Amino acid sequence: MAYMLYYWDGIPGRGEFVRLALEYAEAEYVDVARESGGTERLMAMLKGEHAVMVPFAPPFLKDGDVLVSHVANILLYLGDRLELAPADDAGRFHANGLQLTITDIVAEVHDCHHPIGTSLYYEEQKDEAKRRSENFLIDRLPKFLGYFEKVLAHNAQSGTFAVGSRLTYVDLSLFHLVDGLRYAFPQAMEGDHARYQRLLALHDHIRELPAIASYLASERRLDFNQSGIFRHYPELDALNGP
Repeated sequence: MAYMLYYWDGIPGRGEFVRLALEYAEAEYVDVARESGGTERLMAMLKGEHAVMVPFAPPFLKDGDVLVSHVANILLYLGDRLELAPADDAGRFHANGLQLTITDIVAEVHDCHHPIGTSLYYEEQKDEAKRRSENFLIDRLPKFLGYFEKVLAHNAQSGTFAVGSRLTYVDLSLFHLVDGLRYAFPQAMEGDHARYQRLLALHDHIRELPAIASYLASERRLDFNQSGIFRHYPELDALNGP
């Protein structure tokens, strides 16, 4: 039975973290909202019309009678099933903690262009967004990327991956994080190779994996755009980034 992935149509967003795991594992799945009538089905799920458990917001994943919401929770669920998680409890929870940290930085990226509220247009909070982005690029981004670089250096079992000796969903998520940051803040991310060599090497390695390369070249891959989490506004970018 195919996995049913529910996320908004037209944007990679948080759903992309789940898609990358499914695509790498070559798992059968349906991106529900991209089908005819799919958005209506997604909204019905949010209203609790077709499930005992009611998710707060996409993404959520349906696997038979099991419904799982939130990116980190979904990837924790899929990790064992797709062989994308460590086999031991310590490793699994370490991977989940790293994914939750990725969740944290993704929330801060979103707040760069919507620091006041999601109900307001970007144009209604541009001044606040500029101030928020400056703080993010100067203070927060180096802390997050520096942390992930340290995690990769600390993993003695592998010269490449974040957890254990083989690729996990965390590595795929770090790939998407770097991709998104380069789209949103190209100037700030310019020249980042020296400081984040392991993280960038991981990104390049993931991009060339056959299943991922095939996905990136397919119509299933959604381009970054101004409706997603990673948005490029030149006025929010900076030459003196991390």
